[in-house]
Amino acid sequence: MQHDSRNLTMVMDLYELTMAYGYFLTKDVQTKVAFDVFYRKNPDGSGFAIFAGLEQIIEYIQSLHFSAEDVAYLRSLNLFNEEFLAYLQDFHFQGDLYAFEEGTIMYPCEPILTVVAPLIDAQIIETALLVQINHQSLIATKSRRIVAAAQGKAISDFGARRAHNMDAAVYGARASYIGGASSTSNVLAGQMFGIPVSGTMAHSFVMYYKDEYTAFREYAKAYPHNSVFLIDTYDVIGSGLPNAIRVAKEVLEPMGERLKGVRIDSGDLAYLSKKIRKILDASSMEDCQIVMSNSLDEYVIGSLVQQGAKFDLLGVGERLITARSEPVFGAVYKLCAVEEGGAMAARIKLSENEEKVTNPGLKKVYRVFDREGKAIADLIALAEEQIDESRPLPFVDPKKPWKERVFENYTLRPLQVPIFLGGKQVYQSKPLREIRDFVARQLETEIWQEEQRFENPHVHYLDMTCAYYALKQRMIEEKRG
Repeated sequence: MQHDSRNLTMVMDLYELTMAYGYFLTKDVQTKVAFDVFYRKNPDGSGFAIFAGLEQIIEYIQSLHFSAEDVAYLRSLNLFNEEFLAYLQDFHFQGDLYAFEEGTIMYPCEPILTVVAPLIDAQIIETALLVQINHQSLIATKSRRIVAAAQGKAISDFGARRAHNMDAAVYGARASYIGGASSTSNVLAGQMFGIPVSGTMAHSFVMYYKDEYTAFREYAKAYPHNSVFLIDTYDVIGSGLPNAIRVAKEVLEPMGERLKGVRIDSGDLAYLSKKIRKILDASSMEDCQIVMSNSLDEYVIGSLVQQGAKFDLLGVGERLITARSEPVFGAVYKLCAVEEGGAMAARIKLSENEEKVTNPGLKKVYRVFDREGKAIADLIALAEEQIDESRPLPFVDPKKPWKERVFENYTLRPLQVPIFLGGKQVYQSKPLREIRDFVARQLETEIWQEEQRFENPHVHYLDMTCAYYALKQRMIEEKRG
């Protein structure tokens, strides 16, 4: 069951275990390492993304263990000796994990999550961490774009039946709520996470009865306080809307109730919605809402708004729950430091592609704010570096390192917080509504509107302290030569 505690320890790529076995044979089990999770590109050409999935990462780490059945399966692969299998039987996570708080607005190439742990501990959790971050961050970011396009009108996640599987439907609904959707059609997501649920009827309900009027009448009797009729089964203007109005007048109003809304799921939504609104208003039903669905995304919604479509709520399905326009988020898990002589020595990965050169070593990442509280950049510093905010701060723009740059009249906020220390959870997950509000508050008060536009958004700066930039350049030169 979705809402049962599940052991997901075996959600890993085989190479995590084969590498772990190699380390085990060389007695490197307790050597500490550090891995960063980051991504390289915002989906859909966006100016930002939203960090989501942290709560499920915490649940995964808390439940991490190899059951007797897991060990028996691994034995059947004939890849590992009995000593290693016995080690797995007693395994539990002993490391530290630091991450952005869930709902944080994030940008490419910065460490959104860092694991500092014994080598095997850090290695075997890679896939599970990336699964949660890649999926939920993608859907939360897509949801935010759709919500922004609707310009204050409510968005409901209607995507469950088009999701890639049941987990994708449930956790996609969670992520869409973080991104700003107001409700979901997914009942299990409502049960698990407290998301408001919404839904009315399908065409089959209308088709079951001998005529449309009877279908609406029976539904009104069942739900007099919350009747929303689907009016496009046969003919929106010719029969659906007249029958909805007739039931509102003949059934609901004598009961002291009002028709809550009508829904259309096909046809020219802009044209039909304007005509429906005019007819409803002429029938003294100004309070009757219009709900629209049918392959919506931020671009279709933006067009509807531009055309003056009349709607109160949009049900968005497959293009939200699958992030159809760009369905891969692309977060990666890269080694950045290894314990040597009691200290953490930096590691760097070089590449022919500039964007694949990693940022080495243990580090801190800050959000830099101007005196008005607007985020002007993110800043990577050495982990041990102390910054005096009362003094001007020289820094390097790695894209233009020849330019002299200084932050003045600024404040810093560290973005990573400890989640696990020594294998023990030290962070209390936030309620989902609080995470959702956190996203909205950042976008309203901290993040520039220029970063939030769909076309050619301003690129958020990721800068480095002079000391950190010097470390990275020194390591690049060492590896080259």
